[in-house]
Amino acid sequence: MDIIVDLLLAILHHFLVFTLAGLLAAEFALVRPGLSGASLDLLGRIDRAYGGVAMAIIVVGICRVLFGVRGWEFYVANHAFWGKMVAFVIVGALSSRPTMRIIAWRRSGTGVVPEGEIGAVRSWIKGEIFFLALVLVFAAAMARGVGS
Repeated sequence: MDIIVDLLLAILHHFLVFTLAGLLAAEFALVRPGLSGASLDLLGRIDRAYGGVAMAIIVVGICRVLFGVRGWEFYVANHAFWGKMVAFVIVGALSSRPTMRIIAWRRSGTGVVPEGEIGAVRSWIKGEIFFLALVLVFAAAMARGVGS
């Protein structure tokens, strides 16, 4: 039974991470000059989903550590695991700036995004993409026993 739970948690974890990457790509595609109206509303919904998926990744990840076949001892002693955690925390920290701007844009009531802010938000999202890629690098290293 433990192997089934471990497998299901791993599958869910992977689906969530790929969903997060897709949502981040969608945000990057939408944040461009001319962003307004319906696209801005869609961006707000995508950003909320992004936050929810990130939280689900954390919950499922904790479940994998606590209930997975490898046991928490494997994770806490693995340097690649901690690299992955740090990279994911950085992704979360970087995501706060775009989220705050998206909220402000939507609350402004104009439905129009100041062109000067687009480039800055795109830069923050690029940072998120970079550190999310590092999460995947550390995950691949962990899967191959690197960092133990």
